[in-house]
Amino acid sequence: MCGIVGSIGFKVKDGADVLSCIAHRGPDSQGSFAEDNVFLGHTRLSIQDLSENGNQPMFSSDGRYVIVFNGEIYNHLDVRAKLEGEFSFRSTGDTETVLNAYRKFGPACLNMLNGIFALAIYDRHTKNLFIARDQMGVKPLYIYREGEKLLFSSEIKSFLKFSIDKSLDPCALVNYMTFLWAPGELTPFLKVRKLLPGHYITTNATGRFTDTVKYYQLSFNGRYLNHTDEQLIDLLEEKLISAVKRQMLSDVPVGFFLSGGLDSSLIVAIAKKLYPEARFPCFTIDVGGWDKGKEGFTDDLEYARKVATLLNVDLHVVKADIDIVRDFDKMIWHLDEPQADAAPLNVLNIADLARMQGIKVLLGGTGGDDLFSGYRRHQALAYERYFNAVPPFVGKLLAYLASKMPAHHPTLRRIRRVMRSLGKTTDGRMADFFTWLSVDTVKSLFSPEWQNKLTGYSPVSELMKLNADIPEEKSRLNQMLYWEMKTFLVDHNLNYTDKMAMAVGVEARVPFLDLELVEFSTSLPPQLKLRNGETKYILKKVAERYLPKDIIYRPKTGFGAPVREWITGDMQDLIKQRLSPEHIGKAGVFNYDKVQQLIRENISGKVDASYSIWAILAIDSWINQYTKNNHHG
Repeated sequence: MCGIVGSIGFKVKDGADVLSCIAHRGPDSQGSFAEDNVFLGHTRLSIQDLSENGNQPMFSSDGRYVIVFNGEIYNHLDVRAKLEGEFSFRSTGDTETVLNAYRKFGPACLNMLNGIFALAIYDRHTKNLFIARDQMGVKPLYIYREGEKLLFSSEIKSFLKFSIDKSLDPCALVNYMTFLWAPGELTPFLKVRKLLPGHYITTNATGRFTDTVKYYQLSFNGRYLNHTDEQLIDLLEEKLISAVKRQMLSDVPVGFFLSGGLDSSLIVAIAKKLYPEARFPCFTIDVGGWDKGKEGFTDDLEYARKVATLLNVDLHVVKADIDIVRDFDKMIWHLDEPQADAAPLNVLNIADLARMQGIKVLLGGTGGDDLFSGYRRHQALAYERYFNAVPPFVGKLLAYLASKMPAHHPTLRRIRRVMRSLGKTTDGRMADFFTWLSVDTVKSLFSPEWQNKLTGYSPVSELMKLNADIPEEKSRLNQMLYWEMKTFLVDHNLNYTDKMAMAVGVEARVPFLDLELVEFSTSLPPQLKLRNGETKYILKKVAERYLPKDIIYRPKTGFGAPVREWITGDMQDLIKQRLSPEHIGKAGVFNYDKVQQLIRENISGKVDASYSIWAILAIDSWINQYTKNNHHG
């Protein structure tokens, strides 16, 4: 796992200076290449082939091609076997395999790769540059375009080393306020876009572009395997075992995230089945003694300890050392985007301890909920026939009455969230489950100038338009799972997992997103994912072969934090300082009066807006650090 950066049309005087912004991603070595109008840079975290033969930029044996690569290809030995005899290999790592696969197959090589990657390959003869991102978007990749100039990088902060247009994108900022993350291509910078998962672009040293190409499409097609439940449970177990085995490929020690929840516990249990004698280092978080019930969480620690004892693995408990006022800006700096969630700090603390103990690779359970249906919003779909039966005027009345419920209690918050969408279409309700405030409320928080820029834009359209990708899929559950995989999973969970682990030089792997396993999940009958209100039904049936039922069938939780407690307590001075009339007026983005009204209503319990206030602070922090060079990272 590494960091990559490159440019066309920009003068690079000091490659090491450009790479300094992403040095944390690759502390083992770094290198750069410059020729004609093209610059490629790389910082290396050595995982496979620890020798200098694995250093990058890497050249093909004939000197024609040069690659910078970030990721891991778990089936690279299978791919290499198809190339033996045609190419000579100097290294045993996956980078050279990818380079020679591209030489032989061109862009078609991408769908031969089962792994996680962001890469760029430059052809020194044709002057063409090929840039690609993995099928599921596990590895980040950003593109900046301005005229015939181009930048790409693992992290946006690299672009700050160049003279770029720092204009903000109002639609992106509304997305961060609506969802707490931004779905799709948009980033806070108007001219910076995420290269979407399963896409590549080609250009040349003059900066003239071909169209962006989608090379991979998730196969939600409405056709499901016609097997018995038991046969499908067996097949799923086989796919899981293969995924874990593949992703343990490493020339350095491997550890595990172990929250005590179903997904991470099952990954560790399967690893123990594969290697019974191993005492894997596992890491969990002790989030402290705050009121988890108020936030809607349960305490994971006792379950993590139980699983560790059952599986005979070494559990390292990380005390959540979070001074949120001290750490807030650092978190936003590393995230690269103004995401509004505290979970990234827990990932950072775990990865930091793992790295101090010599662990460079951590496997975790990210993706299980998105493939197999693990969220409450999926359960809500079971009530669609009842929601559709409610007359629109009754729905609006119930939504109004629900808005008057106090927002302090988790159950009442969930009821409010469901009821507010009555009277809408099914697509509208599905989209509302992802939002924190109504679009109208969000827009009202912006200054009049910014509201004018947002005329006609609807953040939820970013979700609903995705159904056009899967026209043959009629299952509402699978449509929502597609939304999860294309937005929340990649733009929220995967982004913060990658950025916070790589902030301390740790590679986070995600066995649930093994390409064969993902494809298999889309072929499962939807009723095996959600049955009689039981989420992840088929995954839990596999887990029964490995884990006790009180681990499997307990309430869902996660790496939580007392966000509501912080917003109404610890962070009040920060809020007063950064959301003051002077500060907001100077920035010109938000409407001071509306923001203050939201803060008051949140404190009184009239609305549940702590995460939305967090999002305002995150956007403000991002703007201050990324546009004004006041870095706190």
